[in-house]
Amino acid sequence: MSMTFVEKILAKYAGEKNVVPNQIVTVHPDHLLTHDNTAAIIQKIKPELKEYGVCDKSLSIIVLDHVIPAASEKTATNHKVIREFVRTHNIGNFFDVGAGVCHQIVVEKGLALPGKLLLGSDSHTCSYGAVGAFSSGIDRTEAASLMLTGETWLKVPNSIKMTLSGKLKLGVSAKDVVLHIIGDISASGANYCSVEFHGDVGQFSIEERFTVANMGVEMGAKNAVFLVDDVTKKYLGSIGISGSSYDPIYPDGDASYMQELEYDLSGIVPMVACPHTVDNVKPASEMDGLEIQQCLIGTCTNGRFSDLKIAADILKGKKISPNVRLLVLPASKKIYQDALRAGVIETLVESGGVVLPPGCGPCLGAHQGVLAPGERCLSTANRNFKGRMGCKEAEIFLASPATVAVSAIHGKITDPREVIKK
Repeated sequence: MSMTFVEKILAKYAGEKNVVPNQIVTVHPDHLLTHDNTAAIIQKIKPELKEYGVCDKSLSIIVLDHVIPAASEKTATNHKVIREFVRTHNIGNFFDVGAGVCHQIVVEKGLALPGKLLLGSDSHTCSYGAVGAFSSGIDRTEAASLMLTGETWLKVPNSIKMTLSGKLKLGVSAKDVVLHIIGDISASGANYCSVEFHGDVGQFSIEERFTVANMGVEMGAKNAVFLVDDVTKKYLGSIGISGSSYDPIYPDGDASYMQELEYDLSGIVPMVACPHTVDNVKPASEMDGLEIQQCLIGTCTNGRFSDLKIAADILKGKKISPNVRLLVLPASKKIYQDALRAGVIETLVESGGVVLPPGCGPCLGAHQGVLAPGERCLSTANRNFKGRMGCKEAEIFLASPATVAVSAIHGKITDPREVIKK
């Protein structure tokens, strides 16, 4: 029986010869990701943890990233509870304040590998499809149960095959591609589906694939995956992962998909997602001139070195508008250090940017960049829901690092192709 990527990997982890969409399977994931919400999760099972402990100390990956450094006594107390839990149960994969955003850390540390199954109590766990893993978000109750038992159930998703052809034009990025797709199929167009990306994907780096996979959940997908190729292997080799450490999974050539979609990359232009939904997408050229008060470059969607460098190349020798605040948020300590060594951070600061510690901060409106009523923010993050950045009377627009950087100079949304020329 021919199978798609998700059918093959869930059959493998369920110990079945084959599975079909909507079938319920029991699986034992390789890892469970939790972050600052670990405190709330372990509170659900406090008596059981005291009696039985965790099922496997190597299962958990815990990263403190959402509100760092602690912005209140309550947050500080939660962090303290998590650190005590880590010590008590000898959790090895623990990354304290300043290490980076959880999703970046999981990939960067080689904890997400091709053919592996990871679950996490965060919806953007789907990011690890960038390296050929099955990864998906689950709720806190499921996460608590997993800590105790090491197993959970999943419903086998239907699969959507997206074939990308052609080449991106100058000034257009992977962020524009995924915004274009979400705008096309809607925020619910891939609900509980496994999205596979095929075609001319060799032009996308792992960092760019990360951006696309990260936003899979914004089209409703259970997971979004790029199949392992030379780009994947080269990246994994660069972080010390040998080919013998993983077993890639590929769909059968004659696998059956619920839907097959094709996108011509050469026809995609810089895009902007307008308030208050990610699928409210328009070409950046149609938004030209809309004044903004804050810009954010970073987060788990576009906080990697290449993203920061794109912005720095645009901003070099220039100053941001006096009416705009530019926040820069490296996705990890390593990225921060790499950007420092390359002079990228210096360029961004000289242009007027403010560098924040590696973490989530303003993306979820926790601190470090909360908006005021009536303000507009142009952000490289993944969500623009009402109140997302801490204020229900503010507006959030999503775009690529290039679009955000160019717009920061002008103080208004600007098509980056006006600046980026050969």
